[in-house]
Amino acid sequence: MRTNRIRTTALAATALAAALSLTACGGDDKAMGTKPAVAAETATPAATNTDGKAPTDAPEAGAPETQTVPTEGKHAGGNGDSRAKKPETAQNAEAAASIPACTPKNSTIKVSSVSRPINHLLLTVTNTGSKDCAAYYAPFLRFDDAQAVYPILDDSKPQSVVVLSPGEKAYAGIGLLGEPGEDEPVKSDNLGVIMVDKNNKPKGEATLKLPAETYTDSRGFVTYWQSDIETALMF
Repeated sequence: MRTNRIRTTALAATALAAALSLTACGGDDKAMGTKPAVAAETATPAATNTDGKAPTDAPEAGAPETQTVPTEGKHAGGNGDSRAKKPETAQNAEAAASIPACTPKNSTIKVSSVSRPINHLLLTVTNTGSKDCAAYYAPFLRFDDAQAVYPILDDSKPQSVVVLSPGEKAYAGIGLLGEPGEDEPVKSDNLGVIMVDKNNKPKGEATLKLPAETYTDSRGFVTYWQSDIETALMF
């Protein structure tokens, strides 16, 4: 049985139901969060890629538990000054405040099959704009016409938001199935990928064609966005 803690909240389920019936507001919010991490380019595993991109925005949905910025106490300077210093993480959050979210309007999103680990897919978002964008939290996923948010793996939350310069990529792993016999797998053909802003609100949805013979069950999950493929597929 999978030991990773998977968060599925009533708010998230209600959120996606609202997202499927309303029209989301356009425009990018200013970004804020923990220290930005530059996405590292790594070789993609042997994969069969299927790309998709939709220019329309998805409606608002409720937010899972949000990330917080760590705080630090007072510390003395080299000259013996014991006045409180502004935490480095807070300074980084302020510096990142002008970075918009990565959305289908400034990025492309694709889903790929991978040979290892088994029963996994890889999501890749690429910044195709001319300015930096941030891949916030985890994507909201729906397979075909599902009305519930696909479970998000809380244990995959990174220490910092992944910020992408033009041309850079971020990754999220999708676990498709639990232990054999735990649940009846369901075949899916299409995947809706909803990107979110710094407040974990929907900022646009891309509809992708899934690799052939894709099956999911209630034990599946998606990770938070990561800066490298190895981390995205380690869960």
